[in-house]
Amino acid sequence: MSDEKPAPRAPDPAAFRTQPALPKRFYTLAAAVPHESGFAVALDGRPVRTPGRRPLSVPGLAFAEALAQEWQGQGEQINPLTMPLTRLVNSAIDGVAANPAEVAAEIVRYAGSDLLCYRADAPPKLVMLQRDIWDPVLRWAEVELGGRFVLSEGIRYVEQPAKTLDYFAAALPRDPLRLAALNLMTTLSGSALLSLAVWRGTISAQEAWRAAHIDEEVQQELWGKDREAELRSEQRQKDFYAAVRALRLIDAQ
Repeated sequence: MSDEKPAPRAPDPAAFRTQPALPKRFYTLAAAVPHESGFAVALDGRPVRTPGRRPLSVPGLAFAEALAQEWQGQGEQINPLTMPLTRLVNSAIDGVAANPAEVAAEIVRYAGSDLLCYRADAPPKLVMLQRDIWDPVLRWAEVELGGRFVLSEGIRYVEQPAKTLDYFAAALPRDPLRLAALNLMTTLSGSALLSLAVWRGTISAQEAWRAAHIDEEVQQELWGKDREAELRSEQRQKDFYAAVRALRLIDAQ
């Protein structure tokens, strides 16, 4: 029988939903190391694997070092909620890589009912903010992509032109990591247009996050803040920013 220890496996966040105890840290040093597909993360020299038993690897050294920093920054226990880049890469490797076209189609479906296309008729401040913050993104999309998005007032569904969605689909990346990041940004913000605009460098992550939450901003001014809602939003914001950081790390390699 071999005495060789198995390679460490990246924790699956879903596993902790029914388990109160987090796994104890079992390593001293996390580091980026060369890998056949680019760079991977090793814990005390042993490669980390995704929940699907694939190497936790990315194309660029800077990205791998950022992943290693998440692992190195863990305390006595390993908490997946504090490792957004690792969770994103796990998703890209174990899920998106096998179905990139399906993930791209999901992002396009969001664009077909994008947050930016549904406008409020009151209160006046929300109407103004939607106009001032959302309209420039829509104008950018029209010029950059070549398609025009149709607006609706209230919750009445409006179908977007097929050509506009085709142009949007053509602008999406094809690699699993970028698709995973854009898909996460889209689901967290409710807007595929904001996510694409961030990736293209048209607006910042901070501007996009605010744009996606101006309704909550106005509600808080009228009715006050809900601390539980704030905490949930803070976690989602961290994941959104991590996805943007992943895009920047990939594009900079």
